[in-house]
Amino acid sequence: MVKFNTTMCCLFIAVLLLNVAPAVQSRDLYRYYNDEGNMVVDYQVPAKYVGGGYEVLNDVGVVIKVVPRELTEEEKQAADAQQTLEQQALAEQERLRKWDESLLLRYSAIADIEDARERALSELRIRVSILKSNKRSLKHQVENYQAQAADLERSGQQVDVARLRVIEDLQGEINITDRAIADRQLEIEQVSAAYQLDIERFGMLLEVVELRRTLLAQEREAAKNQSADPRR
Repeated sequence: MVKFNTTMCCLFIAVLLLNVAPAVQSRDLYRYYNDEGNMVVDYQVPAKYVGGGYEVLNDVGVVIKVVPRELTEEEKQAADAQQTLEQQALAEQERLRKWDESLLLRYSAIADIEDARERALSELRIRVSILKSNKRSLKHQVENYQAQAADLERSGQQVDVARLRVIEDLQGEINITDRAIADRQLEIEQVSAAYQLDIERFGMLLEVVELRRTLLAQEREAAKNQSADPRR
């Protein structure tokens, strides 16, 4: 009876080990470096070494995952700066693409841009001319009211408040007109500069188009000569 129990126990233990072994064997291993720079392989990575990065190995020692080390503050700043530069480069690339598409869609020659510039500048110059004319009219009104006030003072009369208020209001309108004239003149400079950039950019596009045409013609000529040569 004792012999039977011993046999049964051995069989039970063997079955138990068979069931447990696969679970143990299937656990992942972690490979990392400790403070001394020595490589360590274990079933877990201590918290203080996680930031240094580690590798995850399967049950046969093959790397299945790599967790990189954490970046230092300087490296993070450098990475952020690099990302910013890349984003700026992409934004500039997109800006130029839209600019080129717009130029090619609106114009067929540099003369077209020059004509558009002249039309835009002509409209702005007309606005400036109108503002200057308004300013002359306002100044004339001020001079008239000031002359009236001077006549009253010479005759010993007091200048009425209403007249002084009108002069003050007219001078305020003159100041506003002066600012509007300055704004339009600045706009003229900006519009002229913008069209000049369009002209230069469009010239570059034409050069690229012409270069492509030349290269394409050369390729066609070379292909034609090659097909015409019986030795090839």
